[in-house]
Amino acid sequence: MRHNKKFNHLGRTASHRQAMLANMAISLIMHKRITTTVAKAKALKKYVEPLITKAKDDSTNSRRVVFSYLQNKEAIKELFSAVSEKVGDRPGGYTRIIKLGTRQGDAAQVCFIELVDFDPEMAKDTKKKSTRRSRKSSAAKAEAAAPAEEAAPAAEAPAAEAKEEAKAE
Repeated sequence: MRHNKKFNHLGRTASHRQAMLANMAISLIMHKRITTTVAKAKALKKYVEPLITKAKDDSTNSRRVVFSYLQNKEAIKELFSAVSEKVGDRPGGYTRIIKLGTRQGDAAQVCFIELVDFDPEMAKDTKKKSTRRSRKSSAAKAEAAAPAEEAAPAAEAPAAEAKEEAKAE
């Protein structure tokens, strides 16, 4: 049965798990995207999202609370400046997990975990390119193909003449 199992222990002691999640959270905040296993990414998501929510309120108390989890001044500066500005209007869901497949050595499920607002490819507008269609398109294609066919034999002729001259000498 699964009574009172709120989180994945990840096969580690409590102190090892806390240290690992803190290090992964620091790396995620500093680099905005990290590659890890799916199980660790899900555990990290539960660990880091409340910290990002705390960072929205830039007060001394919230800085101290977040510092008690992370213990890294540079990560705290980055979290309370750049990250909190980007996620200020977002009500939650600050991270995204993108599955990549399996790892070669042990067949573990591998994924990206990234901060949502820092991915430039996802932020771009994905508008479909509209193609112009006209009735003359089939005629234009035929005209474009005809000069290309004529140009190909013309290009081969000088090459053939050059070969004949080389044989004559």
